[in-house]
Amino acid sequence: MTPSQLRAFLVVARHGGFSAAARVQGVSQPTLTAQVQALEKQFNVELFHRRGRRLQLTDTGQRLLPIAQKIAELEVDAHSLLCNSGELNTGHLKIGAVGPFHVVEIIDAYRQCYPNIELSVRLSNSVDTLNDLENYVTDVAVLASYNDDPRFMAIPYAEHAVVLFAHVNHPFAKRDVISLSELQGQALIMREHGSKTRLELESVLKAAGVTPRIAMEIGSREALREAVARGLGLGAVSEAEFVPDPRIHRLRIEGDPVVTKTYVYCLAERKENRLVKSFLEQVNLIKSQHSKTA
Repeated sequence: MTPSQLRAFLVVARHGGFSAAARVQGVSQPTLTAQVQALEKQFNVELFHRRGRRLQLTDTGQRLLPIAQKIAELEVDAHSLLCNSGELNTGHLKIGAVGPFHVVEIIDAYRQCYPNIELSVRLSNSVDTLNDLENYVTDVAVLASYNDDPRFMAIPYAEHAVVLFAHVNHPFAKRDVISLSELQGQALIMREHGSKTRLELESVLKAAGVTPRIAMEIGSREALREAVARGLGLGAVSEAEFVPDPRIHRLRIEGDPVVTKTYVYCLAERKENRLVKSFLEQVNLIKSQHSKTA
């Protein structure tokens, strides 16, 4: 049984004869006749009673008719879906990210360009975000680290300095810039091990021979900001992730020696997928606009 045979049966049933159906469809009568007869022969059934020039549905034909109508409707729906998806008029793009700060700008630009595409964001740590991408839970991912696994394609997106912030009563709060060496012995509140910001900061501090005092490890940016706001120590965060607060003061490290880089990932095998490709194109467009204004 083929879709064309079912369509032939349906149009003949609707118009009550092969000649009328052929005129409406713009095909020859023998073509329709052959398709219906092939369907009847394949299943050894009779779908029409031939009564002169008029046809009447048999019991089997009457039961097949609503099924054939549903199949025809589903064909139309499938065609519409594929056409619209191909033109990016519909679809659902699933985005993974390690935090909202880096991804919001891209989502905003993408939404303006493709307002009919549904977007969802799944926030997690770097390991889980890449696992989601690998397992097709998400389509693209935004991370603050580079992974050279050949299964993934990574596009560099942005680079941000790591800044410090202190309680407004901290001695450093009267300044806008401090040197790296001034962190010697200072109480630092650090993110958990595995945090990209922490890794980059610790690497630079070690290379400079500077040893701060780790006052606390904390598991989220929000909790880190609250701890600093209560005067428990200095915090460090990517400049893009810094949230102003009247209780804290932002500090740059002289020369901006610590930076984090943001990458946008997709599975290498899916880079030509229409939705994925459209997202990556927006990423490159934003990068180009940033370079022009830099």
